[in-house]
Amino acid sequence: MSKLNRFVFSISLVGYKQCIPTKQFHTWEHSFHSIWIIAKGKGELIIDGTNYPVEPGKLFFLKPNMECERYSDSKEPLEYFFVRFTYAIAHVERENWKLEKGENVEFPLSGMYKLQNPPQVINLFEQIYYLRKRRGAIVAMKRKLLFNELLLTIIQDFRSQKVTGNTTNAIDTTIEYLISHYNEKITVHSLAQQAGMSVSHYSRLFKKFIGYSPMDYLRHVRMDRAKELIVLSEYKLKAIAQSVGYHDEFYFSRTFKKVVGMSPTEFAKRHRTKRVTKK
Repeated sequence: MSKLNRFVFSISLVGYKQCIPTKQFHTWEHSFHSIWIIAKGKGELIIDGTNYPVEPGKLFFLKPNMECERYSDSKEPLEYFFVRFTYAIAHVERENWKLEKGENVEFPLSGMYKLQNPPQVINLFEQIYYLRKRRGAIVAMKRKLLFNELLLTIIQDFRSQKVTGNTTNAIDTTIEYLISHYNEKITVHSLAQQAGMSVSHYSRLFKKFIGYSPMDYLRHVRMDRAKELIVLSEYKLKAIAQSVGYHDEFYFSRTFKKVVGMSPTEFAKRHRTKRVTKK
């Protein structure tokens, strides 16, 4: 799921489906990438042979070519919001844009998911649905923002289910410490002690929750601050290295190139504002 930040989305269709009460299954081959959130009713959904009970708050991600069957309870017929979307891959990696067609990259979510906080997700579906008949550049931008917020909310819900509240707070506390003390000597052992965990358990949960190892996260925090200093200050490279926690400027330069994709000197040439001397 951490790779979703590389995806760029376009909404194709938004709707609210009220199923007709029936004792028969409705069968079809799905043709789109879609997200469904069940709002009301009961029933069943069979996706590629796997049977899922359907009830309010259940979330479904459907993909093209999925074989689907839907049954809606005769007394409590199903009602659900849906969003159809397409996507491409567009992200910056080491100062270079990477572009790729969506059909070449598998969407990372598929099938049924349970939500810890369905009302928050349903509210975002409702907001996207409300804009479906409106047009204009501002509305289109708002729809994109709401769709990204919807995906972010879903991912945060999934993560909160995997990690308990106390653990989440402990990891957040160490992240705040990293951000505030990035220029000091920091070890995984000291961070694990702050979190009240063993080093192995802390490292595993940090990677699972954040997507980086603790030390890799620290390196990125330091390099982000170094980039600011390179562009916005007149400090020498040695002073910049020391200010972000490196006493060896050569080691700092190697780390910078590994993380950013170019040397500090190259980064400065590309990003520093050129001064114009008045005659």
